[in-house]
Amino acid sequence: MGVNLRGIVPKTVVKLEDLSGKTVAIDAFNTLYQFLAIIRQLDGTPLKDDTGKVTSHLSGLLYRTSNLVELGIKPIYVFDGAPPVLKAEEIQRRRQVKVEAAAHYEKAIAKGDMAKARMFAQAATSMKDYMKDDSQRLLDLMGLPWIQAPSEGEAQAAHMTRRGDADYCASQDYDSLLFGAPMLLRNVTVSGRRKLPRKNVYIDVVPELFVLDKVLKECGITYEQLIDVGILIGTDFNPDGVKGLGPKTALKLIKEHGTLENALPHIKNAEGKRLLRSPCEESSGKNARRHQRA
Repeated sequence: MGVNLRGIVPKTVVKLEDLSGKTVAIDAFNTLYQFLAIIRQLDGTPLKDDTGKVTSHLSGLLYRTSNLVELGIKPIYVFDGAPPVLKAEEIQRRRQVKVEAAAHYEKAIAKGDMAKARMFAQAATSMKDYMKDDSQRLLDLMGLPWIQAPSEGEAQAAHMTRRGDADYCASQDYDSLLFGAPMLLRNVTVSGRRKLPRKNVYIDVVPELFVLDKVLKECGITYEQLIDVGILIGTDFNPDGVKGLGPKTALKLIKEHGTLENALPHIKNAEGKRLLRSPCEESSGKNARRHQRA
């Protein structure tokens, strides 16, 4: 899911050619999911080898990474470790979504609706254990570095970028900014022409750069306040956030009241009642904030 900061964070469109000579720490699982979802046949069936194992992720990893290297970019893939306890609710939600999508896929196939079948197949995409092992082996054979993170891959990639071990952090999710990545790149491994879901419309997907200092300056907030904005909207560690609260309203609330704790008494729910958290919920929000800052 990730945090939805679209619309409030300034971005700069960049060309991959301009990243030549730079080292990019790439959120591996985020990228592999993209390959698994996109590289499919018309009916949604992924690429497979002669044993039936899915290979869509390897195809994307090989060709897209080769393209980056050819442009002089130095990729470092960072793989997820054990998921944080605070993410358990979001992981369970994702599993349920995939189960439901798989059921809809079978119905679409039975009806011969290939467009819907492909859409639901993408939604049902999941990572198998062998996919991680095969991806790391492929990177070894390509002579490219990869890192096993102790937990969240994008948190590790953000940490590497803060330390100067990488010039950029690459992920499709804005969470990297909450993890403190000074430079976030989106659409590095998935740029190109893309069809919008449920629409017969195609758009050009181009690499985008988000600079944390610029984000904070233009939003008029501190890094700590950016995390509070994320918690209000909803992150992987508190997926619900405040129902119906979008990024612009969340930003406005934090700018007006300074902190998450001060903003909560001024938020109304769908019934128009003031939203007040219990001590237990308040503690959960603080834990989520601490994890994002770690």
